Amino acid sequence: MEQLLNSAEKKILIAPSILSADFGKLNEEIATVESHADWLHLDLMDFHFVPNLTFGAPVIRRIKTGLLLDAHLMVEHPETYLEELAEIGVGSVTVHQEGNVHLHRLIARIHELGMKAAVALNPATAVESLSPILDDLDMVLVMSVNPGFGGQKFISLALDKIRWLKERRPELLVEVDGGINAETAALCREAGADVLVAGSYIFGAADRVAAIESLRK
Repeated sequence: MEQLLNSAEKKILIAPSILSADFGKLNEEIATVESHADWLHLDLMDFHFVPNLTFGAPVIRRIKTGLLLDAHLMVEHPETYLEELAEIGVGSVTVHQEGNVHLHRLIARIHELGMKAAVALNPATAVESLSPILDDLDMVLVMSVNPGFGGQKFISLALDKIRWLKERRPELLVEVDGGINAETAALCREAGADVLVAGSYIFGAADRVAAIESLRK
């Protein structure tokens, strides 16, 4: 776990989002990217926090992979998910700044359960709002689209947020999710991003390995 997180010092980390995979053969889909990816990104949505419903713990339990499981909770009451995710073996949990009024408590609970803790910011949320909690975080997830659906266009305001975070905590991992392709990946890397999440760009590619590698260049 620590080795995977610290490897961001050496290279950009790629986290394919299974939201764009074929759930009818999910483990086969994961196998096509596993040897070239670094993490596996899990988008949990409850149709309340965002206007979409995806999957939960029952699906995660069936995943067979050696990759770090990186769970992004786009849900109301994320605290109700934490113990089960820890029991399954999820390595990193991201909750949202928006709507979580007891964010310090939530981050502390994630750490108590042995997982890394991250906070996500929607495009319209000011990055400065994280100042009171920044030192408690292992990672910040900068949303470069409005969460809820894959395949959206990259919102360039994300780049300023990446730079702001890296200026204040250079060692903090910064993950970017939304509209990631070869072109936007280059912009994110230049701004200082450490982890790139891509769904449709990877799972929709004829050559998924080439798609992953194009995000590192």
